[in-house]
Amino acid sequence: MLPKLPVLDSWISTGSPAEFVAAILKLGAMRTSAYVCFANVHMVVEAQQDAGFRQILKEAALVAPDGSPVAAAVQWLNSGHAAPQPRVAGMDLLPALLEAAAASGQSVYFYGTTEDVLQAMVARARRELPTLRVAGTCSPPFRPLTPAEDAAEVAAINAADPDLLFVALGCPRQERWMAAHRGQIRACMLGVGQAFPVYAGLENRLPAWARRLWLEWAYRLWLEPRRLWRRYLITNSRFLYLLTRRAAAQLVGRPAPRATA
Repeated sequence: MLPKLPVLDSWISTGSPAEFVAAILKLGAMRTSAYVCFANVHMVVEAQQDAGFRQILKEAALVAPDGSPVAAAVQWLNSGHAAPQPRVAGMDLLPALLEAAAASGQSVYFYGTTEDVLQAMVARARRELPTLRVAGTCSPPFRPLTPAEDAAEVAAINAADPDLLFVALGCPRQERWMAAHRGQIRACMLGVGQAFPVYAGLENRLPAWARRLWLEWAYRLWLEPRRLWRRYLITNSRFLYLLTRRAAAQLVGRPAPRATA
């Protein structure tokens, strides 16, 4: 697997997008139960405040630097990592992985969001990647599943026998779901969240130049202010505070202070 470096108290995998694609395809080909997280600022701050969630990230086979600030922090906080770490966003890696899966003969399964989104995703995949094997889709209810419902969905996924299982339940729910089902689902699980509606063509992304300026969070906040204001304004501010404190401690050679919830 790819090497990991610490960002605050989360261990982030390092490498190019192509190396992440290759590593994920390897996990899919191994047919062992594993999961991959895509860490943005929200996820790193959540891990600072919740030891259980921090352990979930630690046990992931890969933790991609999904957010530009997280990718930049890999270099800022690790002086031995000379090369800039590129952002490896789930929104970008999903189409790349589907293309690679089609070329290698691996099958995929889409779990999460709504039936409309799933249908649009499958339609695009069949149009652009006719050789891609879509093993199945499932839109679970927006509530906790009963044990019987969960067992039925796990059985359905395993019966479909995908190599890669893409999960979109939102953070941190999808990461907790993947960790809880490691050992039960025989696939490489990937928590890609908002990548589903983007791939489906039902949600736009900012142009590449705006993403390079780290403006994607502002665009999403403008789209959903009521739901996301706390995540982006409060959580982003806390991330900057924690990052500054950690960098300052390293600069003067003192042990880095641990964050508290």
